Amino acid sequence: MNKKINLGEINTLKVSRVSEPGLYLKAADEEEVLLPNAYITKEMQIDSLIEVFIYTDSEDRLVATTLKPYGYKNDFVALEVIDTAKFGAFLDMGLPKDLLVPKNRQKSTFNISDKKVVQIVEDEKTHRLIGTEKFKLEKADKSFAQNEEVEIIPFIKTPLGFKVIVNNKYEGLIYHNEIFEKIQIGDKKRAYIKLLREDGKIDISLQKIGVKDTEDNPNKILTILESNSGELNFTYKSEADEIKETFAMSKKAFKAALTKLINDKKIVLSETSIKAIR
Repeated sequence: MNKKINLGEINTLKVSRVSEPGLYLKAADEEEVLLPNAYITKEMQIDSLIEVFIYTDSEDRLVATTLKPYGYKNDFVALEVIDTAKFGAFLDMGLPKDLLVPKNRQKSTFNISDKKVVQIVEDEKTHRLIGTEKFKLEKADKSFAQNEEVEIIPFIKTPLGFKVIVNNKYEGLIYHNEIFEKIQIGDKKRAYIKLLREDGKIDISLQKIGVKDTEDNPNKILTILESNSGELNFTYKSEADEIKETFAMSKKAFKAALTKLINDKKIVLSETSIKAIR
């Protein structure tokens, strides 16, 4: 049971009393919050403990819900833009009330259906949850080791590569010439520490450093062939960008994998296509 009610977090609270609009839940300090009727089940009885998410309603009053939002306070999340106004934009965070990103917290243009990476924070003046693109990421400490697995969220594309949020806290970068798979802004991925720089920022790799995955490339090609009726219009001469887009590997790795598959008599290569031997 929570000692106090915490905005933007999952709280464990006790059912205190029943009212017309719903159940009132309380923390150990006796503060109460309403859980509206829409979320009440038969199992919820007086003195039972319930896990709820706390946010604010349209009148900035604390309110509870059993729904799980797409992110919690201080999280970095990729959310869809639902509506825009002169004062800001509204993003879908999986709750009846959308997340406002005020105009002065935006760094880019917000259009309906865009996917934006924002940090969910508590507004100091209104004490409600808002989104912001103007977030600060911490410098990484020296505890990271090369090839350590981390979680990343790409949040902006630059001439060098994709800037990413590492472990919901630090700033990292994946260089364009080291990317051989699709990357989209906001998609969470597992990745690896490549280098911890002196400025506290991190170079990130999508593959383990020094670990060759060439043995798996032929199987990857066969799997993609099978999902495309056993034939694709690719050869040794195919463009590197097309190979990267379809097979998530470099042209050099692709050609090596084709040679192995031909030698193993698993594919036939013509002037215009590769075809799986079944």
